[in-house]
Amino acid sequence: MAKDKKIKKEKATAAMDVDQENEEESVKFLSPIAHPLAEKKLSKKLFKTVKKASKVKHIRRGVKEVGKAIRKGEKGLVIIAGDISPMDVISHLPVLCEDHDVPYIFVPSKEKLGEASQTKRPTSVAMIVFGGKNKDAKAAEDYKEMYDECFASAKELQEQLVY
Repeated sequence: MAKDKKIKKEKATAAMDVDQENEEESVKFLSPIAHPLAEKKLSKKLFKTVKKASKVKHIRRGVKEVGKAIRKGEKGLVIIAGDISPMDVISHLPVLCEDHDVPYIFVPSKEKLGEASQTKRPTSVAMIVFGGKNKDAKAAEDYKEMYDECFASAKELQEQLVY
């Protein structure tokens, strides 16, 4: 029994080391337009919020779907992966978000964003639409607090960037 715990602990530390190396590597591939970029702690919180929102289907993912939702006037928080290549794919989204007064924030990894939005593929952009299409507040209660914190942080980082 003690050996099992020791082995599990070693695997966990090894996984953390690999994760840390991957994070350092993903920062190398960031596009120059990836501002405001979420820090490690905020990124983790964003991924948790995306995961909870995707469980209750309060999320839009992909450049086309998010762009369409913003143009139609849906409000929410846009999370953009900073390591997208070519960057022309997502370069219009920050401007679109600013025009429609929708806060946006960049995260370092498209793989982690895809994993958080519960898809097997990397995701370039995701939008959390609080309450979903039907404004289902009951389903949104479990991630409301985290969403509000992320929303406020994104707004604050965006204001720092503008002024």
